[in-house]
Amino acid sequence: MREVDVVGVRVEMPSSQPIVLLKEVGGERYLPIWIGAAEASAIAFAQQGMEPPRPLTHDLFAETIRVLGHTLSQVRIVNLNDGVFEAILVFDDKTEISARPSDSIALALRTGTPVFCAEEILAEAGIPVPESETDDDEVVEEEEVERFREFLDQVTPEDFDKS
Repeated sequence: MREVDVVGVRVEMPSSQPIVLLKEVGGERYLPIWIGAAEASAIAFAQQGMEPPRPLTHDLFAETIRVLGHTLSQVRIVNLNDGVFEAILVFDDKTEISARPSDSIALALRTGTPVFCAEEILAEAGIPVPESETDDDEVVEEEEVERFREFLDQVTPEDFDKS
């Protein structure tokens, strides 16, 4: 398993389909996952630190976990079958629950839980994007976002169809 960071959410045009982009920690591969609009909003809200006036579903689930005295220890993206990603929520008592990656990522962002991805999935669906050689973090981040935008402008769901 490789740890991944959540880079962000963007809408792929012209289909208007939201994508969450993950990047392997210490590597150069990105993993785009097509997600639903509600989950895209939930991920974006969590990344921006926005708190709705009433808890959304992911906020409610995070609070339920806390109140029951547990913690979410890991989110694992473990399978890719016919273009559909599958994840597992791993709790402090080793309980594992199958979940959609989009819901899992939204929950991980709310609970500060690390996200991991199986090496086989990164090998199959990961997109290598070379790192910039500059040391300025702000410039690197801007370049990374621009490379992501360029990638999303050119990629289609069919690019990941292995059949």
